[in-house]
Amino acid sequence: MPQPPSYRGLTCFLAALLAGLTCPGLIQSQQDDVVRVNTDLVVLNITVTDKAGEYVPGLRLSDFTIFEDGKEVSPQLVSSFSVHESPFAAVVLLDTSGSMESRLSLARSAAIRFLDRLREEDVAAVYKFDSKVEQVQEFSTGRDLAPMAYGVRAKGMTTLNDAIVDAAKALSARPEKRKAIVILSDGLDTYSQASPEKAVESALAIGASIYAVDMSASEGSAFRNQQSVAVLKSFAEKSGGRFVATPGGPALRDAFASIADELGHQYTIAYRPLNQARDGKWRKLDVKTARSDLVVRTRKAYRAPKG
Repeated sequence: MPQPPSYRGLTCFLAALLAGLTCPGLIQSQQDDVVRVNTDLVVLNITVTDKAGEYVPGLRLSDFTIFEDGKEVSPQLVSSFSVHESPFAAVVLLDTSGSMESRLSLARSAAIRFLDRLREEDVAAVYKFDSKVEQVQEFSTGRDLAPMAYGVRAKGMTTLNDAIVDAAKALSARPEKRKAIVILSDGLDTYSQASPEKAVESALAIGASIYAVDMSASEGSAFRNQQSVAVLKSFAEKSGGRFVATPGGPALRDAFASIADELGHQYTIAYRPLNQARDGKWRKLDVKTARSDLVVRTRKAYRAPKG
């Protein structure tokens, strides 16, 4: 796909999403076009909150217990543990299909609010998707929206699943351990070649958390596309991200700010897999803390390397 010109200092639209798991050696299956990871480490980016939704600082490795396919992972298998400091890379996916015509300016202002919360070391790229997926801004540490983003017009169909697959491919080449995909959309996919399953597998394969912001309702209206909500929630829950339901306006801008804050309040644990078989199968993941009053979010699975 043709790449737009780079805008240094303007190039990063929302570089603040958290990263998921990254490891070099990514390969792509010719059969199903899902990004796979060839690595001997599993990287988990973990968000911990209390019942009120406040982030919980000060936890140590001994406060976490990891389960792989229901079996506890020994602390001896953990190779690294970090708190907050790690930089992240993010791809923001902006729905520019025809139904978003009245919401594009709102989405852009929300993105700018998001940039205000970025740290110096974080990077982000921006893609738009309608009947096709196109990059609007390359990865950058910039804090402004590239001029090209202001010329985007709403038109065409919705290729959400394809956009997630493309975002995962772009993030797979990034060195950051934390990766995230942020979706701004108001409706169901209507034109993708990829399925929802393929889309979420692509994100899981590189450890990217998906943050899905539903824009199907408008200010003053509680109506939402329930099918769209279900799909976006599924993306977020399976990847350890978050689903945000907002009618727009200040609530939407605040939602983007809160996502950026979350990405800066995470724990990262890397461990050697309990099951060493290189069979290409999915392994279920679960992370718990000793405190029952805490809420833990991270991705639900990873695919073992093959061969």
